[in-house]
Amino acid sequence: MRIQPRTITITAYLLLLFLPIYWLVNMSFKTNAEITGHLSFWPHHPTLMNYAHIFFDPVWRGGFIHSLTYVCLNTVISVSLALPAAYAFSRFRFIGDKHLFFWLLSNLMAPPAVFAMPFFNLYYSVGLFDTVWAVALAHCLFNVPLAVWILEGFISGIPREIDETAALDGYSFPRFFVKIFLPLIANGIGVAAFFCFMFSWVEQLLATTLTTIHAKPIVSVMTQVYSAAGMDWGLLSAAGVLTMIPGAIVIWFVRNHIAKGFALGRV
Repeated sequence: MRIQPRTITITAYLLLLFLPIYWLVNMSFKTNAEITGHLSFWPHHPTLMNYAHIFFDPVWRGGFIHSLTYVCLNTVISVSLALPAAYAFSRFRFIGDKHLFFWLLSNLMAPPAVFAMPFFNLYYSVGLFDTVWAVALAHCLFNVPLAVWILEGFISGIPREIDETAALDGYSFPRFFVKIFLPLIANGIGVAAFFCFMFSWVEQLLATTLTTIHAKPIVSVMTQVYSAAGMDWGLLSAAGVLTMIPGAIVIWFVRNHIAKGFALGRV
Protein backbone atom coordinates (compact mmCIF):
# COMPACT_ATOMS: atom_id res chain seq x y z
CA MET A 1 0.00 0.00 0.00
CA ARG A 2 1.48 3.28 -1.14
CA ILE A 3 1.43 6.16 1.34
CA GLN A 4 0.39 9.44 -0.22
CA PRO A 5 2.72 12.43 0.18
CA ARG A 6 -0.21 14.38 1.59
CA THR A 7 -0.61 11.81 4.38
CA ILE A 8 3.09 12.05 5.20
CA THR A 9 2.93 15.84 5.29
CA ILE A 10 -0.12 15.91 7.56
CA THR A 11 1.38 13.29 9.87
CA ALA A 12 4.65 15.19 10.14
CA TYR A 13 2.77 18.42 10.81
CA LEU A 14 0.71 16.82 13.59
CA LEU A 15 3.83 15.34 15.18
CA LEU A 16 5.51 18.75 15.20
CA LEU A 17 2.32 20.31 16.55
CA PHE A 18 1.95 17.90 19.46
CA LEU A 19 5.65 17.56 20.26
CA PRO A 20 5.76 20.60 22.61
CA ILE A 21 2.62 19.38 24.38
CA TYR A 22 4.05 15.89 24.80
CA TRP A 23 7.33 17.31 26.06
CA LEU A 24 5.48 19.44 28.61
CA VAL A 25 3.55 16.40 29.87
CA ASN A 26 6.76 14.38 29.87
CA MET A 27 8.55 16.94 32.05
CA SER A 28 5.62 17.19 34.47
CA PHE A 29 6.22 13.59 35.60
CA LYS A 30 9.94 14.06 36.17
CA THR A 31 12.01 15.40 39.01
CA ASN A 32 14.21 18.44 38.48
CA ALA A 33 17.30 16.24 38.71
CA GLU A 34 16.10 14.08 35.83
CA ILE A 35 15.00 17.07 33.75
CA THR A 36 18.34 18.87 34.04
CA GLY A 37 20.49 15.73 34.16
CA HIS A 38 20.09 14.12 30.77
CA LEU A 39 17.86 14.00 27.72
CA SER A 40 15.05 11.43 27.92
CA PHE A 41 11.90 11.02 25.87
CA TRP A 42 9.92 9.55 28.78
CA PRO A 43 10.22 9.62 32.58
CA HIS A 44 12.48 6.85 33.87
CA HIS A 45 11.24 7.39 37.41
CA PRO A 46 7.72 8.88 37.08
CA THR A 47 6.49 10.97 39.95
CA LEU A 48 3.23 12.72 40.84
CA MET A 49 4.84 15.04 43.34
CA ASN A 50 4.57 18.03 41.02
CA TYR A 51 0.81 17.61 40.66
CA ALA A 52 0.41 16.82 44.35
CA HIS A 53 2.21 20.06 45.23
CA ILE A 54 -0.22 22.04 43.08
CA PHE A 55 -3.35 20.38 44.45
CA PHE A 56 -2.36 20.52 48.11
CA ASP A 57 -0.52 23.84 48.22
CA PRO A 58 -3.09 26.57 49.03
CA VAL A 59 -1.28 29.18 46.93
CA TRP A 60 -1.28 27.09 43.76
CA ARG A 61 -4.78 25.74 44.33
CA GLY A 62 -6.06 29.22 45.04
CA GLY A 63 -4.45 30.51 41.84
CA PHE A 64 -6.41 28.05 39.74
CA ILE A 65 -9.65 28.80 41.58
CA HIS A 66 -9.22 32.56 41.21
CA SER A 67 -8.44 32.25 37.50
CA LEU A 68 -11.41 30.02 36.78
CA THR A 69 -13.68 32.30 38.80
CA TYR A 70 -12.89 35.55 37.02
CA VAL A 71 -12.78 33.85 33.61
CA CYS A 72 -16.27 32.37 34.08
CA LEU A 73 -17.60 35.66 35.44
CA ASN A 74 -16.17 37.56 32.50
CA THR A 75 -17.57 35.12 29.95
CA VAL A 76 -21.08 35.32 31.39
CA ILE A 77 -21.00 39.12 31.73
CA SER A 78 -19.50 39.70 28.27
CA VAL A 79 -21.97 37.47 26.42
CA SER A 80 -24.93 38.80 28.43
CA LEU A 81 -24.05 42.41 27.60
CA ALA A 82 -23.15 41.64 23.99
CA LEU A 83 -26.44 39.90 23.11
CA PRO A 84 -28.77 42.94 23.37
CA ALA A 85 -26.11 45.24 21.89
CA ALA A 86 -25.56 42.95 18.90
CA TYR A 87 -29.34 42.68 18.40
CA ALA A 88 -29.67 46.47 18.40
CA PHE A 89 -26.84 46.94 15.90
CA SER A 90 -28.31 44.26 13.64
CA ARG A 91 -32.01 45.14 13.76
CA PHE A 92 -32.12 48.94 14.19
CA ARG A 93 -30.66 51.95 12.44
CA PHE A 94 -29.91 55.04 14.48
CA ILE A 95 -27.71 58.11 14.24
CA GLY A 96 -24.07 57.19 14.69
CA ASP A 97 -24.65 53.43 14.75
CA LYS A 98 -21.73 52.63 12.45
CA HIS A 99 -19.44 55.03 14.31
CA LEU A 100 -20.42 53.49 17.64
CA PHE A 101 -19.83 50.02 16.26
CA PHE A 102 -16.38 51.05 15.06
CA TRP A 103 -15.62 52.67 18.42
CA LEU A 104 -16.42 49.40 20.16
CA LEU A 105 -14.09 47.49 17.87
CA SER A 106 -11.36 50.11 18.35
CA ASN A 107 -10.97 48.90 21.94
CA LEU A 108 -9.48 45.71 20.50
CA MET A 109 -6.76 47.69 18.74
CA ALA A 110 -5.06 48.87 21.94
CA PRO A 111 -2.88 46.52 24.00
CA PRO A 112 -3.94 45.76 27.59
CA ALA A 113 -0.91 47.68 28.87
CA VAL A 114 -2.60 50.94 27.86
CA PHE A 115 -5.44 50.32 30.34
CA ALA A 116 -3.45 48.72 33.16
CA MET A 117 -2.72 51.89 35.17
CA PRO A 118 -6.18 53.51 34.72
CA PHE A 119 -7.83 50.31 35.90
CA PHE A 120 -5.38 50.07 38.80
CA ASN A 121 -6.19 53.58 40.03
CA LEU A 122 -9.92 53.18 39.51
CA TYR A 123 -10.26 49.84 41.28
CA TYR A 124 -7.99 50.91 44.11
CA SER A 125 -10.22 53.96 44.68
CA VAL A 126 -13.51 52.04 44.69
CA GLY A 127 -12.24 49.04 46.66
CA LEU A 128 -12.27 46.45 43.87
CA PHE A 129 -8.51 46.05 43.71
CA ASP A 130 -7.25 42.51 44.37
CA THR A 131 -10.61 40.86 43.71
CA VAL A 132 -11.77 38.51 40.97
CA TRP A 133 -14.33 41.13 39.95
CA ALA A 134 -11.52 43.55 39.10
CA VAL A 135 -10.07 41.22 36.47
CA ALA A 136 -13.47 40.02 35.22
CA LEU A 137 -14.71 43.58 34.62
CA ALA A 138 -11.41 44.74 33.12
CA HIS A 139 -11.48 41.95 30.54
CA CYS A 140 -14.96 43.06 29.52
CA LEU A 141 -13.32 46.04 27.82
CA PHE A 142 -11.96 43.65 25.20
CA ASN A 143 -14.42 40.77 25.28
CA VAL A 144 -17.68 42.71 25.00
CA PRO A 145 -16.72 44.36 21.67
CA LEU A 146 -15.43 41.03 20.38
CA ALA A 147 -18.65 39.25 21.38
CA VAL A 148 -20.78 42.04 19.87
CA TRP A 149 -18.90 41.76 16.58
CA ILE A 150 -19.30 37.98 16.44
CA LEU A 151 -22.96 37.91 17.50
CA GLU A 152 -23.96 40.74 15.18
CA GLY A 153 -22.89 38.62 12.23
CA PHE A 154 -25.01 35.69 13.40
CA ILE A 155 -28.04 37.84 14.21
CA SER A 156 -27.91 39.52 10.81
CA GLY A 157 -28.24 36.08 9.25
CA ILE A 158 -31.62 35.54 10.96
CA PRO A 159 -34.53 36.89 8.82
CA ARG A 160 -36.37 39.85 10.30
CA GLU A 161 -39.66 38.15 9.47
CA ILE A 162 -39.16 35.88 12.49
CA ASP A 163 -39.27 38.90 14.81
CA GLU A 164 -42.40 40.24 13.12
CA THR A 165 -44.17 36.87 13.13
CA ALA A 166 -43.48 36.36 16.83
CA ALA A 167 -44.87 39.83 17.59
CA LEU A 168 -48.04 39.05 15.61
CA ASP A 169 -48.42 35.80 17.53
CA GLY A 170 -48.50 37.72 20.79
CA TYR A 171 -44.99 37.06 22.05
CA SER A 172 -43.52 39.72 24.27
CA PHE A 173 -40.00 40.70 23.33
CA PRO A 174 -38.30 39.04 26.36
CA ARG A 175 -40.22 35.80 25.75
CA PHE A 176 -39.47 35.90 22.02
CA PHE A 177 -35.80 36.61 22.65
CA VAL A 178 -35.36 33.75 25.12
CA LYS A 179 -37.68 31.12 23.67
CA ILE A 180 -37.20 31.64 19.93
CA PHE A 181 -34.27 33.88 19.11
CA LEU A 182 -31.54 32.54 21.40
CA PRO A 183 -31.85 28.93 20.12
CA LEU A 184 -31.47 30.25 16.57
CA ILE A 185 -28.12 31.89 17.38
CA ALA A 186 -26.84 29.18 19.74
CA ASN A 187 -23.83 28.63 17.46
CA GLY A 188 -22.93 32.31 17.68
CA ILE A 189 -23.26 32.30 21.47
CA GLY A 190 -20.98 29.27 21.66
CA VAL A 191 -18.35 30.91 19.45
CA ALA A 192 -18.50 34.21 21.37
CA ALA A 193 -18.27 32.43 24.72
CA PHE A 194 -15.29 30.42 23.50
CA PHE A 195 -13.29 33.47 22.42
CA CYS A 196 -14.19 35.40 25.59
CA PHE A 197 -13.13 32.46 27.75
CA MET A 198 -9.84 31.95 25.95
CA PHE A 199 -8.85 35.64 25.96
CA SER A 200 -9.58 35.99 29.66
CA TRP A 201 -7.82 32.71 30.46
CA VAL A 202 -4.53 33.54 28.70
CA GLU A 203 -4.41 37.29 29.42
CA GLN A 204 -1.66 37.99 31.94
CA LEU A 205 -0.89 41.70 32.22
CA LEU A 206 -4.19 42.95 33.62
CA ALA A 207 -4.63 39.82 35.74
CA THR A 208 -1.29 40.35 37.47
CA THR A 209 -1.57 44.15 37.72
CA LEU A 210 -5.02 44.18 39.34
CA THR A 211 -4.33 41.47 41.92
CA THR A 212 -1.73 40.91 44.62
CA ILE A 213 -2.61 38.36 47.31
CA HIS A 214 -6.30 37.59 47.82
CA ALA A 215 -7.17 37.02 44.12
CA LYS A 216 -3.80 36.12 42.66
CA PRO A 217 -4.30 34.20 39.37
CA ILE A 218 -2.39 31.14 38.31
CA VAL A 219 -0.27 33.14 35.85
CA SER A 220 1.13 35.12 38.77
CA VAL A 221 1.81 32.00 40.81
CA MET A 222 3.61 30.35 37.88
CA THR A 223 6.11 33.22 37.74
CA GLN A 224 7.14 32.53 41.35
CA VAL A 225 8.78 29.14 40.87
CA TYR A 226 12.27 30.48 41.46
CA SER A 227 14.09 29.35 44.57
CA ALA A 228 17.62 29.16 45.88
CA ALA A 229 17.99 25.90 43.94
CA GLY A 230 16.92 27.55 40.68
CA MET A 231 13.88 27.05 38.48
CA ASP A 232 11.46 24.29 39.47
CA TRP A 233 10.92 22.90 35.97
CA GLY A 234 8.79 19.95 37.00
CA LEU A 235 6.36 22.06 38.99
CA LEU A 236 6.12 24.64 36.21
CA SER A 237 5.47 21.89 33.65
CA ALA A 238 2.71 20.36 35.76
CA ALA A 239 1.07 23.76 36.13
CA GLY A 240 1.33 24.27 32.38
CA VAL A 241 -0.45 20.96 31.74
CA LEU A 242 -3.23 21.87 34.15
CA THR A 243 -3.72 25.30 32.58
CA MET A 244 -4.42 23.65 29.22
CA ILE A 245 -7.24 21.49 30.60
CA PRO A 246 -9.95 24.21 31.01
CA GLY A 247 -9.42 25.40 27.45
CA ALA A 248 -9.55 21.85 26.14
CA ILE A 249 -12.80 21.21 28.04
CA VAL A 250 -14.38 24.38 26.64
CA ILE A 251 -13.33 23.45 23.10
CA TRP A 252 -14.82 19.98 23.57
CA PHE A 253 -18.23 21.31 24.58
CA VAL A 254 -18.46 24.06 21.94
CA ARG A 255 -16.60 22.30 19.11
CA ASN A 256 -19.74 21.91 17.00
CA HIS A 257 -20.71 25.54 17.53
CA ILE A 258 -17.20 26.67 16.60
CA ALA A 259 -17.21 24.62 13.39
CA LYS A 260 -20.57 26.06 12.34
CA GLY A 261 -19.50 29.51 13.45
CA PHE A 262 -16.45 29.50 11.19
CA ALA A 263 -18.69 28.35 8.33
CA LEU A 264 -21.66 30.64 8.90
CA GLY A 265 -20.79 33.46 11.26
CA ARG A 266 -18.52 36.44 11.48
CA VAL A 267 -15.35 34.71 12.69
